[in-house]
Amino acid sequence: MVKKLVSIVTPSFNSAKYIEKTVQSVFAQTHDNWELIIVDDYSTDDSVKIIKQLRAKDNRVKLIQFPSNQGAAKARNAAIDQASGEFIAFLDSDDIWHPNKLECQLDFMGNNIDFSFTAYELIDELDRLLGKQVDADQVRSFNYQDMLKKKATLGCSTVIVRQSGFSDISMPLLRTGQDYALWLKLLKTGKQAHVLNKVMGQYRILPNSISRNKFKKALRQWEIYREVEKLPFFQTTVCFSFYALRAVFRK
Repeated sequence: MVKKLVSIVTPSFNSAKYIEKTVQSVFAQTHDNWELIIVDDYSTDDSVKIIKQLRAKDNRVKLIQFPSNQGAAKARNAAIDQASGEFIAFLDSDDIWHPNKLECQLDFMGNNIDFSFTAYELIDELDRLLGKQVDADQVRSFNYQDMLKKKATLGCSTVIVRQSGFSDISMPLLRTGQDYALWLKLLKTGKQAHVLNKVMGQYRILPNSISRNKFKKALRQWEIYREVEKLPFFQTTVCFSFYALRAVFRK
């Protein structure tokens, strides 16, 4: 049986420190029918040099270079526009997949699931495990209302979507939070996000990342409710309360 093609979308900006490990985790996949589309967002370090060296080793790696810095949303959208796979998988330039990630998740999706995500674990800038797994205790699928209340974290580098399942997979043009805004857009079609609650990858927490800044994350969440989803003030307050409680009390 012919393996289905997966288009992997990776935005890169000054990712020289981690991009090789990220790409090597793609090279190690047991599902080998993939294309990796890396969009470099005008890096000023050695990112492009490293990516070109990796591309020379495997022609499934493709590189798009932006002439100016345009943000992760535009970078991901440029890759999505070039994607020819039946499935689109997202992988950030400092995250790492387990070798059987694509194989297990595609088997899980079968012919019926159009949107899936997996559990993941956290690592630091030195690849050390931080002793925390995310979404590993989830046991069901999630709809639009669930995700407004952030009932699952839904890490970007764990998501796979079936291209034919949606008419528009482009990310809203936000500087931050564009992945969450996309999940809401996809779920608003009536589809659900199905969880494979096995750890299939590693998400890197960096000292200066937005993941470390609780205030910026909260502000971003409020802005998405009000400015992107256009929720009324009362509904925004209710959804934000669920988000805040989960942020405080989740394991």
